[in-house]
Amino acid sequence: MIDLKDYDNAVIKFRKSLNYTVLPVLSWDFFAKNLESIKSSDEDMIALMNLGSLNSWNIDTEVLDERLKVNKNVVVVTDTNLNIVFATKNIWEMNQYHPNEILGKNPKMFQGIKTSKSTLKIVSEAVKTNKPFEVTVVNYRKDGSTYNCWIQGQPVFDQKGKVVNFIAFEKEVA
Repeated sequence: MIDLKDYDNAVIKFRKSLNYTVLPVLSWDFFAKNLESIKSSDEDMIALMNLGSLNSWNIDTEVLDERLKVNKNVVVVTDTNLNIVFATKNIWEMNQYHPNEILGKNPKMFQGIKTSKSTLKIVSEAVKTNKPFEVTVVNYRKDGSTYNCWIQGQPVFDQKGKVVNFIAFEKEVA
């Protein structure tokens, strides 16, 4: 019969010869959350590219990628009637809505009594004239609490120069 001590010693010797670092279990949670965020933004980027292809967007995809992955902006896309046709998954972190809850609705659903009418007028004029805009507005979460939302919006043109969508890059700010 083989002595198990020899086996155990061989395993110990082998493991010591390996060059790897053992991470504490606690770090797995951080890694997993970051990995999930990367996966989610990749899925959002693919969905955005599909929407762009469907509507023949004339837009710099590198800018979209940077806004989504590096800046971690929430991205909301509406049709020309201002109905939401796409929202990134990270919108939930900002306002507690899942993207499928807001599809087909107007972004006005995030507004309330504390939302500045003068700021909304700036947005409205920019949309009517197909111009880009940048504002910070008080929006409302699903639970009714408020947050300051920085929004940089712009029309999205197709290859023929026709406005086919509006896109907004958003982020909660202090």
